[in-house]
Amino acid sequence: MMVMIVNTSRRSILSTRVLCLVIMLASINLASNYVMIGIPNVKFMDLIVFLSGYLIGLIPGVLVGVLTWLVYGTLNPLGFNLIILAATCLSETLYAIFGWLSRRLNLSSDASSPLKINGGTFWLTNLKFGIIGFFATFIYDLITNIASVVIVGLPPIMAIITGAWFAVIHEASNFLFFFFGCIPLILLLEKIISEKEVIRP
Repeated sequence: MMVMIVNTSRRSILSTRVLCLVIMLASINLASNYVMIGIPNVKFMDLIVFLSGYLIGLIPGVLVGVLTWLVYGTLNPLGFNLIILAATCLSETLYAIFGWLSRRLNLSSDASSPLKINGGTFWLTNLKFGIIGFFATFIYDLITNIASVVIVGLPPIMAIITGAWFAVIHEASNFLFFFFGCIPLILLLEKIISEKEVIRP
């Protein structure tokens, strides 16, 4: 059974250790975002926010997503818009929520070892994570695309038409990132985090 990093019943949700994890994960997000800025809508950020919600809880996961966008959305060579920044900050929290819910449902408990690659359970769990990533990204793109056309006075339907290609890239890449990345990264992060932060559900 997967372990959870934060025991909210024993201590504060935003302890010093948890805040350090939030800052660390947000920093990883920012570094990867700037490195990949030349590849539109292909980022590891959404996966990391999802894992944050899964491993360290809903509120810390939301903070990772919001902090990342507050910096990346403000100091962005592609430009700044307050409405779009608000939309992206709000929408990014979806990944933390989906991550937290996946942890509550113990989604990866039946495929805790990536070494069992011949078992159908491992790949089925990967597929579940991939579908969750795709669905969360679909909602994210819908919200942010609508926000981007509303600010210029266009009808919401234009968001679907004008943003379709970028949405497809975003959703397809996130499906692959979640499919291949969730279980290995969950296991890796649980080993890296101090044993004091790891508990059984």
